[in-house]
Amino acid sequence: MWAKTSSSMCRSHHRKVLVLVYVLILLVITVNAKDKKKTADEQNSQTFTQTVESTQNSKIDDDDMDSNTKPLFTDLRTSQVYNFVENSKKKKDKTEDYKTSSSSEETSDILNQKLVEKLRKEIEMLNINDDEVISHEDLYRIITSKEKEFYGTAEETMLFQELSEEEFEQLIKNENKIETTTKITIKEVDPNPTFSDLNSNEIYHTSSPTHSLVPPDVSSATVEIPEPPPKPKVKEEPELTEEEKQAKVLYETAVMILNSTKPDKKRAYDLFKQAAELNHLEAGKIVGQAYFFGDVFPQNLTAARYWFEKLATEKGSPFAQMYLGLMYAAGLGNPPHLAKAILHYTFAALGGDTWAQMVMGYRHWAGLGVVPNCESALTYYRKVAKKVEEELSTNGGSVIQRIRLYDEAENLGSTAGVLDDDLIQYYQFLADKGDVQAQVGLGQLHYQGGRGVEQDHARALNYFMQAADAGNANAMAFLGKMYLEGGNVVKQNNETALKYFTMAAEKNNPVGQSGLGLMYLHGKGVPKDYNKAFKYFSSAANQGWVDGQLQLGNMYYNGLGISRDFKMAIKYYTMASQSGHVLAFYSLAQMHATGTGTVRSCTTAVELFKNVAERGRWGTNLMQAYSDNKEGRVNEALIKYMVLAELGYEVAQSNAAFILDRGDIDIIPKNETFYRALMYWSRAAGQGYSVARVKVGDYHYYGYGTEVDYEIAANQYKIASEQQHNAQAMFNLGYMHEQGLGMKKDIHLAKRYYDLAAETSSDAQVPVALALAKLGVLYSLQHLQEMNFDSLLPNVNLNKILGPDWDLYIMTTLAVMLGIVVYFRRGPQG
Repeated sequence: MWAKTSSSMCRSHHRKVLVLVYVLILLVITVNAKDKKKTADEQNSQTFTQTVESTQNSKIDDDDMDSNTKPLFTDLRTSQVYNFVENSKKKKDKTEDYKTSSSSEETSDILNQKLVEKLRKEIEMLNINDDEVISHEDLYRIITSKEKEFYGTAEETMLFQELSEEEFEQLIKNENKIETTTKITIKEVDPNPTFSDLNSNEIYHTSSPTHSLVPPDVSSATVEIPEPPPKPKVKEEPELTEEEKQAKVLYETAVMILNSTKPDKKRAYDLFKQAAELNHLEAGKIVGQAYFFGDVFPQNLTAARYWFEKLATEKGSPFAQMYLGLMYAAGLGNPPHLAKAILHYTFAALGGDTWAQMVMGYRHWAGLGVVPNCESALTYYRKVAKKVEEELSTNGGSVIQRIRLYDEAENLGSTAGVLDDDLIQYYQFLADKGDVQAQVGLGQLHYQGGRGVEQDHARALNYFMQAADAGNANAMAFLGKMYLEGGNVVKQNNETALKYFTMAAEKNNPVGQSGLGLMYLHGKGVPKDYNKAFKYFSSAANQGWVDGQLQLGNMYYNGLGISRDFKMAIKYYTMASQSGHVLAFYSLAQMHATGTGTVRSCTTAVELFKNVAERGRWGTNLMQAYSDNKEGRVNEALIKYMVLAELGYEVAQSNAAFILDRGDIDIIPKNETFYRALMYWSRAAGQGYSVARVKVGDYHYYGYGTEVDYEIAANQYKIASEQQHNAQAMFNLGYMHEQGLGMKKDIHLAKRYYDLAAETSSDAQVPVALALAKLGVLYSLQHLQEMNFDSLLPNVNLNKILGPDWDLYIMTTLAVMLGIVVYFRRGPQG
């Protein structure tokens, strides 16, 4: 009979009470079946016997195990391991039915001796003293090392052998095919046991090729331990086919053309299309977008749909799923279908598409097509905000310009913050002449972007250098920022950044002080010093610099060099957010989402995360859409605004509604323009845009895209008047009270609303004056109708006062007055 003895041990490092340690040591003892006699001494000296039975011939009955046994937690020292192995080497169990040759016994003894020597070497490599306890991780490594592996069946047992690397690997492939489970029963024993305290009924194995360890928190007598998971195999990339190689070459060539100094977009996109036709995923995305937005290729929604469906079905692309959702939601290239749109959005969001996550976050927040759920909106928006936060540098990212087409149309001559080309050229002329303020201003514009100026760090560096040479502190500080952050234009250089920051800080410049604070906070080019960092940040924050406020919030939040204070962190984060710093919004959102330093508010957290998400690089599409509309590419502008409207941008929603309201488009049927415009006006109104709220009222008042409903119109005007103090809404309410439309006719309330409109906006004073004059006439007529005119003038006789021809006198007077008016209007002749 073959017997395989193993033990394993583990202990708890922090508690000195009971530690589970069981050491699994594979040891094969060949028993001569001829000697049937077993002495009492041999039975008493048998310390730790493990019976290995084949899964093919026998099974261990769970009923044989003592269900009342308690787990053993004990310490076993290396000296005990040595003694056990030495004693086990000398033991020779003898069974009746087993026959073996003398050569087998000799081989067994030699292998046992080698096993002891290898075990000693392995333990010595761990640098563990004899009195130290071996951790279960180290023993597991020893036991499962390749020199001591054991594989066998009931008919055949393979002993530990000196195998070469190749022989061992082949052995593993051939023998390690049987999944097994190790069952261990452990009995409570003396706190300081020896191996002789254990008996052979306490550990059972069923054809286990390797040994597992019981975790320290075992609470039951019998524990089933699965085999350690196999090492993951490195998946080799399949070799590309000739077609795939060709597509890859075409794609990479197109990318090189676009990245060249003089890119040829038409040629590059033609190559992208060829690569897409060869099933190249990234090329297919680019081609689909080009047809969808009308960039480079003529706008073709049918072709765009073809490419997106191809990518979604053949490649499972979340990107394509998201665009299909957009097309179904907005009714582009196919009739609107909300259910299909939500389905595609959901698949894309689960696949990790950022835009789809924004769409689902907005829809859960606003309850559009799904049940309103703040927590779901929080989950989606937090994922997007995290991506934006990771991409942003300390400067807060580029500026996202939000221009409302309605405001621009109502205020003729206004460019809504966009600098005119002539004005930019004028500033460039001043900068070239040496005007320092113009140099700094243009440098900041090109550094951050915005107001119609694209981000261009090369130009920013040039202007800052000129202004810094003239001694301008702001220019020095911004040069420090550029060198601290590094980029394509300038390489990151802490020494240069420190030089410029120091020069600016010496002039008490808050930007320079904040930069020095950052360097001391993170130990960039200088020793890390929280006290100095706090000092510089405080000086910058006291001067109102947003970066100083943000970093002070970070220091209070994390307790860097100062006591952690969440209230102070919120204070400084709020100050920074009022200046529009994206990272401040993100930090506040995290605190409100987790209830750190304030009461948890899901609504506030969602609004803040939404603000951060909308500051992502995709927000630059707002300016692209504005430029398209300004250049007369209305269809292309509308598509971009509709996409951004789906992402939840309120400005995009109102601009899409404005373009649809004008009706000068051809991608939307004429009979659907007002209906779709009303939808976008309603969404923008839901996000607090008062003009959109008034527009919703107007659409219900006149019946645009819906039925005429004066009550709904009046309700919309009331919301805009009471919550948003909109003068137009107040004027409309006055008119509806005057006419009795949708509410009770009341001239007094009408006058009250007219007066409120005049007080709210100076622009409303002239129309209010005319409305009040009209109201006065109506009021007088109404009063006269209520009076008895004959009783009012009983004794008046015009014949007695003016004579019988009094009517001629009046006619002559009116004619003279009319002549005078005509004369003065025509002016002198000749």
